Amino acid sequence: MNIVRLYEVDSTNKYAKTNLNDLPDKSVITAEKQTAGRGRFNRKWADLGEGNVFMSFILKPSLEFSENYANLTQYLCVTLCKVLETYNLNPQIKWPNDVLIDGKKIAGILSESVVQGGVFKGLVLGIGVNLNSNLNDIMQIKDKEVTALNIELNQEHVDKDEFVENLTEEFFNRYEDFLKTGFVMIKDDYLNKSCFLNKEISVQVFNDKKSGMVKEVNDLGELVLENSGKELVLTMGDIL
Repeated sequence: MNIVRLYEVDSTNKYAKTNLNDLPDKSVITAEKQTAGRGRFNRKWADLGEGNVFMSFILKPSLEFSENYANLTQYLCVTLCKVLETYNLNPQIKWPNDVLIDGKKIAGILSESVVQGGVFKGLVLGIGVNLNSNLNDIMQIKDKEVTALNIELNQEHVDKDEFVENLTEEFFNRYEDFLKTGFVMIKDDYLNKSCFLNKEISVQVFNDKKSGMVKEVNDLGELVLENSGKELVLTMGDIL
């Protein structure tokens, strides 16, 4: 495994994509500071400063894209939950790939495929985890409830190197099996951590809003809603 440690970078995902051809498969990019991180739908990732986790995995599983790769964000969700459980916490997953503690967001995940000249070159799987912060910084985020690991543990500081090592080890522990099996391998773990099942919800899908009762997450990791006896299958979106 190749680990690239940076002090400051605009985005670990952007760095990974820029240097994808020069970095080997299963490289891990970490940074102390990230100045222009972003989440899904190009949203800005709130930077709570040094001591938090900014990292990206470079993955080159094959020369062609497989549908299983689309579920790697959900695989990383389950992986992160397993690590957070070692701190005696009970994390939850909000479809498709937000990780929460008591309803407050602690992590975000972004997967980006890299295609050059029509050829699939690999994926960059980025994750930001609020590891060390203070209540004043947390309170500055107005659009959602967020938290940090040290706050949940009532500690001043959580060891970042240990956390990153455990997350990386847990991720690669079942990664090869996941590539072969896909979402069904983690489906039970994912559903056990889900906080939205059997609830009436609304989902923002770009400029549209879909509503209904959550019936299930199917074997492809898609969200299945039921509205007036009709099923609606969503591959992306944000639960409101």
